[in-house]
Amino acid sequence: MRRIAPKDWYAVKRLDDDVTYICEPFIQEFYRCNMWHVRGRDRDMLVDSGMGVVSLREWVPLVTERKLTAVASHTHFDHIGCHHEFDCRAVHAAEAELLAHPTRANTLADPYVADEIFEALPPEPYASTTYAVKAAPATIVLADGDHIDLGDRRFEVIHTPGHSPGGIALWEEKTGVLFSGDILYDGPLIEDTYHANADDYLASMERLLRIPARIVHGGHFPSFSGERYRALIKDWLAKKEKTI
Repeated sequence: MRRIAPKDWYAVKRLDDDVTYICEPFIQEFYRCNMWHVRGRDRDMLVDSGMGVVSLREWVPLVTERKLTAVASHTHFDHIGCHHEFDCRAVHAAEAELLAHPTRANTLADPYVADEIFEALPPEPYASTTYAVKAAPATIVLADGDHIDLGDRRFEVIHTPGHSPGGIALWEEKTGVLFSGDILYDGPLIEDTYHANADDYLASMERLLRIPARIVHGGHFPSFSGERYRALIKDWLAKKEKTI
């Protein structure tokens, strides 16, 4: 399989609401984490940091322009790979230990990371057999109801366990922008990880349905409207009712 030069590893696209989408386009879509950069008056926010196979700080200058808080929506390998590159790192309390002490098992690198998840490989010396997330102890430990304050923008931390114990969504009431992490996106959801919980997942979905989101940026797959957001949750809840 061919390898990609570091300068070509990331793709960056500016969206509305001072949000910039960053991704690793040579990872297959199902495994490809969405990274979200949010511009604020006093500092910026980065929601998730990809696999960490190429330096985000070196090859995406946007993330080094100003003070930045790197937030982990949760601590699976595809979302926290470059967190160690940032001085200010935030994660929910339920997964702070994992961010500080990642392993191939607890980040789900086992069983997912293999050459087959790539359309083209990262630059040398990357090897799927030895891939590992680097430790990035949190400097900010989050709880439900906390806020990420960017000066002129405030994002409420919504604890959304289910996919993982410390999963969070970030909600900006003023603009109707929601970063939903992996609890909800417009694609096949993962509900059976080693630390997933079906009851928590149900409670999180019921709570999310009460949030009047206008635009939703998920952990994977394309962003979607508030109307699509509500339809996805209602369809998911309806399917769960049929299985009870």
